[in-house]
Amino acid sequence: MMENELTYWVALTHTPQIWTKRKNEIIVYCFNLGKTIADFFESESFLGMELKQGEYELLTQAKNELANYAFLVEELLNQGYNIIPIISGEYSPTLKANLKYNAPIVLYTKGNKQILQEKAMAIVGSRNANDTALQFTDNVAKKASLEYKVVVSGFAKGVDKQALDSALNYKGQSIIVLPQGIATFASGMKKYYKQIIEGDVLVLSVFHPKSPWAVDLAMARNSIIYGLASEIYVAQSNDKGGTWAGVCDGLKKGRKIFVRQPSNKEKCANSTLISMGATPVDIEGSTLQTTVAYDTDETLCSFVAEKAAPYGEPEQLSLSF
Repeated sequence: MMENELTYWVALTHTPQIWTKRKNEIIVYCFNLGKTIADFFESESFLGMELKQGEYELLTQAKNELANYAFLVEELLNQGYNIIPIISGEYSPTLKANLKYNAPIVLYTKGNKQILQEKAMAIVGSRNANDTALQFTDNVAKKASLEYKVVVSGFAKGVDKQALDSALNYKGQSIIVLPQGIATFASGMKKYYKQIIEGDVLVLSVFHPKSPWAVDLAMARNSIIYGLASEIYVAQSNDKGGTWAGVCDGLKKGRKIFVRQPSNKEKCANSTLISMGATPVDIEGSTLQTTVAYDTDETLCSFVAEKAAPYGEPEQLSLSF
């Protein structure tokens, strides 16, 4: 895609106060008219689309900032980053299928883009995981590598970091999903430079490229980690926080999630997640038989999805271009 057109995609992506779902509706509207996002922004009335209160002003403001976005796009491309709009064939089909109308408008990446087309497995868990959980993570990462599946993780300490390092140790591939803008990850780029260059690691962010690390971004990226994966394995979860929220959200949406069966002495929420419908697995990641009665009480999984991820609740609709 031409640099000029990417400017319009970045402008739409970072137009504030408009939900991702609504932005995807704008994209579909343009697609159905046979128009581009550039056509949308350059038209006097935004192609005649019926906009909600305040949207016209917000989009007009974004249009007025196109010069700044053009500079940002040029800067990123010159530094070797990739900007992948949702209509691109390079965009992850799994992410689009899982998040539907809440799939991010643009992916910022560095590394082997082909990794986005491969089958992927997310390994998630606590930052303060115990030794058993870390061993489980290593075992599942090895399994993924042997099955030629990409390991997706969030680059936090604990399970995330173990998942990444184990995948690479077993000669596999990995996607690092950042809780920050991709241009602020200089130290990580340097540390994994060799693996990025060799095509084994793809660094990915959906946030403004210059956004620093933030708690809300760390929570928001969880939906991207889960969305990129066909399989989700949970090493260790507490009864609150990002892993808990992500698993609960996944179970509500009918995702199949594999949770390590904890020992009786462990203090974690794994057993609760299994009772809510997650599939128990052993230390090797193999499915266990269980007679546990599933507890479908949604109060066990109470949290507001919008707080966990700014992409809102996915619509049960397909999003194809």
